[in-house]
Amino acid sequence: MAWVHRWTLAQATFPSKPLRIVVPFGAGGLADLTARAVGQRLSERLQQPVVIENRPGAGGAVAGEWVARAEPDGHTLLLMSNATAVSASLFKTLPFNPRSDFAPVSLLGVFDMAVVVPEHSPHKTLADLIAWGRAHPGQMNIATIQVGSTQNLAAELLRTQANLIAQIVPYNGTPAVLQALRGGQVDMAVEILGPLRPQIAARAVRLLGVMGDQRPKDMPQVPTLRELPGLSQFQVASWNALAAPAKTPRAVIERLHSELAMVLQEPEMVQRLAHLQVRAQASTPAQLTALLEREIARWREVIERAGIAVQ
Repeated sequence: MAWVHRWTLAQATFPSKPLRIVVPFGAGGLADLTARAVGQRLSERLQQPVVIENRPGAGGAVAGEWVARAEPDGHTLLLMSNATAVSASLFKTLPFNPRSDFAPVSLLGVFDMAVVVPEHSPHKTLADLIAWGRAHPGQMNIATIQVGSTQNLAAELLRTQANLIAQIVPYNGTPAVLQALRGGQVDMAVEILGPLRPQIAARAVRLLGVMGDQRPKDMPQVPTLRELPGLSQFQVASWNALAAPAKTPRAVIERLHSELAMVLQEPEMVQRLAHLQVRAQASTPAQLTALLEREIARWREVIERAGIAVQ
């Protein structure tokens, strides 16, 4: 049968040249560092160079369009993230369809979102902070980076599910968030945990909790939001994954998935990503497809409920 021939041919010829992982963020960020760590090991297993290509801009549209239009042979991959799901509802038009223009390959890892307060804050626990916010409607200020970011939408989701009447104050980057937090202009902030580690260690800010489904392994004393009464269903974690152009042969997708699954269970890779505060975690293509669908639906609801203007 013709499809059997194509399957065999795809297996036999892939990879036939260097691979590119297109990252929709600048160099040095968590997504970039994750892609470089995984890409290096993937290169060794596939015996082909894996080049990381940073194409930031337009909320991931630049990178997404580049990969969506690339030759569907598995040699060009997109670093997917929460932003891919958010973009489906945040932008009126995109040069690609997040659902139909990509073939999901595998999750790479997940990383925690943190709730932090100034070190001088009177709120010593997550329960205290939420209780104070509920008891003082309209007085709590929550800092995040720009509107439409995962951090910003996570704060919107928290405000709704925790029944808080609070202001969410967007800043143009993490340094500005930290400056506002340390200066006492805001009561709390929602930010990715990894970049905050030095500030937490230096006691510049205090970590009260995380938004994921489990406590950080190296900080078991730090609770999750879902441990609080009324928030048992609350769970937000950032994630990174890899996808190929939509018409990439299934045999190539399965080869990539198989190799990534092996890479992500290697103790050295688990440790390397843990150093970046990323939990290595592979998935099947079907599981990644389901995750993307859930995230698109969830963030659309948050964007609509918060009245965030579509860009």
